[in-house]
Amino acid sequence: MDSDVIIVGGGLNGPAQALALAGAGFSVTLIDALPLSDRKDPAFDGRAYALALGSQRLFKAIGVWAGVADVAQPMYEIKVTDGRAGEGPSPWMLHFDHAELEEGPVGYMVEDRHLRPTLLDAVEHHPDITHLAGETVVEQQTQGPRASVTLASGRSLDARLLIGADGRQSGTATRAGITRIGWDYGQTAIVCAVAHEQPHNGIAHQFFMPNGPLAILPLTEGRSSIVWSEDRARAAEIMAQDDAGFLTALRPAFGSFLGDIALAGQRFTYPLNLSLAQQFVQARLALIGDAAHGIHPIAGQGLNAGLRDVAALTQVLQEARQRGEDFGSMQTLLRYQSWRRFDTNALALATDTFNRLFSNDHPMLRFARDAGLAAVNASPALRQRFMREAAGISGALPRLMQV
Repeated sequence: MDSDVIIVGGGLNGPAQALALAGAGFSVTLIDALPLSDRKDPAFDGRAYALALGSQRLFKAIGVWAGVADVAQPMYEIKVTDGRAGEGPSPWMLHFDHAELEEGPVGYMVEDRHLRPTLLDAVEHHPDITHLAGETVVEQQTQGPRASVTLASGRSLDARLLIGADGRQSGTATRAGITRIGWDYGQTAIVCAVAHEQPHNGIAHQFFMPNGPLAILPLTEGRSSIVWSEDRARAAEIMAQDDAGFLTALRPAFGSFLGDIALAGQRFTYPLNLSLAQQFVQARLALIGDAAHGIHPIAGQGLNAGLRDVAALTQVLQEARQRGEDFGSMQTLLRYQSWRRFDTNALALATDTFNRLFSNDHPMLRFARDAGLAAVNASPALRQRFMREAAGISGALPRLMQV
């Protein structure tokens, strides 16, 4: 075997999985179709990630957090409101305060331009990880105790387990014959950073509007990250504007609670859809992250769900090896699937339902959802339950996400 595990996909989940497994004593080969220079380009991806508290613990455990801690913005509060652009939010609000959590901030905002290079640097310096950047898998096989891949360069690699971390259009899943279910939301997420006059005080805002939600997420240096989900045609019109026109379109939705705003970087767009793999595992193969479950960005749980896959799969494989089992066997992998499949399907259903419930202007639905927000906010027990879910510290928590 060339290594214990081969991971296909160099986004965020793939390198995180490589570091977690290498830290548990596995030798890993990480294959990324993109060159390293592309991945480390600050303009490669304009997103910022709302890392749940559980995800922050994972990054700390795999030796990455120290490299981004100084540029991470803690989230102390989350405010969820409903309304229309230009009219302000409804008076009914769901408010989470980290003081009720008693375990620190609800989470941290970290920009991709900081997180991705730090992850890749850790991968490059780990002696048990072989990083093959700019290499594409064109063929894969699983037979007996072996998973094999063939690269476009002609090179062949063998391992006991193949992990697909290659996104919603996962070639690893497709080559294995794993089918997917899902649908397009007809929405586009517009992502950018804005500077503002007033301090955000570490408060994250989720504002539901008829065409889609607007997330205003606190960043360092007096800035906030914008994730603005709009109807696809309207999003194209907005993106076609110059910077001044873009800000004119944004201001009615953003509001004036942080004073005047200005762009603080490039604008990016991402189409929104749901994509769920029918199986997370197969003989000698496991899927993680968006390769297993690509969901709507409402509540910012997409990356957090993928990192929970990383922590759970690492624990399952490590425990199997400690018991003397074949860690790449179907029996072992089914434990990972049973651990993660229900949670991720429930999360996909929740985000899909929230998007459909709130992305409309029906008067009766508006009344019902505002009443629902008010009811949850009035119940300390419900509020804390939702907050622990948002912080990623509820349910059967993998060891890498525990204190």
